[in-house]
Amino acid sequence: MNPPDLTRPVLDRSVEEIARDFELDPRIPELVPGFDAPFFQAGLAGYSDGAMRLVARDHGCPFCITEALLDVTLVNGGKGRTREDPDLLAEACGTGELEENVAAGRHDHPLAGQIMGTEPEMMARAAAMLVDMKYDVIDINLACPVKKIRKRHRGGHLLAAPDHAVEILEAVREVVPTEIPLTVKLRRAFDETDEMANNFERIFNAVYEIGYAWATVHCRTVQQKYKGPGRWPFLKSLVERHPDKVIFGSGDIWTVDDIFLMLAHTGVHAVSVARGCIGNPWIFRQARCLLAGESPAPPTLQEQRHALLNHFHLSVQLHGEGSASRQMRKFGIKFAAHHPDQQAVKSRFIAVRSIEEWHAVLDEFFPE
Repeated sequence: MNPPDLTRPVLDRSVEEIARDFELDPRIPELVPGFDAPFFQAGLAGYSDGAMRLVARDHGCPFCITEALLDVTLVNGGKGRTREDPDLLAEACGTGELEENVAAGRHDHPLAGQIMGTEPEMMARAAAMLVDMKYDVIDINLACPVKKIRKRHRGGHLLAAPDHAVEILEAVREVVPTEIPLTVKLRRAFDETDEMANNFERIFNAVYEIGYAWATVHCRTVQQKYKGPGRWPFLKSLVERHPDKVIFGSGDIWTVDDIFLMLAHTGVHAVSVARGCIGNPWIFRQARCLLAGESPAPPTLQEQRHALLNHFHLSVQLHGEGSASRQMRKFGIKFAAHHPDQQAVKSRFIAVRSIEEWHAVLDEFFPE
């Protein structure tokens, strides 16, 4: 989950100049009202639940994507039916009526529900459910590199099976109303062979021919997973070959500068912020500062305390105290990177088991 050694492109303009002069493609907010900046929070397995998304929005994130929801799980009434969308959290949280649910009262829109599966018919049923749940966008995951997902012919596996992938895209398009944007998450290929490069091109072109609004393309292959640097030049070439298409970029976004370097170097229309925003919601605030011609500032200890408290209490509402206390350890470890005494804070967060222990860490290292 840590950034690899990276070599960034050398540009003839500063990041500040790139951001100040950037103009968002008007097609994006026309398709998704509220999506008003060239960056967004990616769907992150095990991380991007309602709590993380709401904290990101508090810091200027204009658009979020859920974790990948399995089609069969959705259809059978499991995860995703209530717990992924704060508009529908009352039953899952057990906090009473919807208006009494603090998380449900927060605004987690515009929001894309991301689904992943194997069979076109089941994917179509799951997509129709997300429409009924009032998601603003439906996103199809054809990118996940996790081995157990690929073994079940889901996610990134489908980049090696273009006919099957296109069947899924067509089946979902048939059941989703045209006013709801459909999008796709891809990787640049399954592996480095020419055959897989051709498979990517076929699927990529089909995305737009079938009527999807955009593709978000991660610049590593499925077999690479998250190892080694991504290929930003691939994204640059893709945009140059398809100047009429809305294309989003993904891969190696760790700092606010990376957002604008990718925009300028590759020409993508927006940037997916994934691992780089875990424990770092300030990346979105910093990006908005740069767009406004202002200097981005690192978070103060007080701002870190506020974000940590907010994230923890939202997680408690979503998952309950026991589960949230366990889950928030992985976030605390990442938040610790901003603290002057990073290792000590990290060690203390690892040991957290309750709300009381969480508050004790904050009181010691993030005093009011």
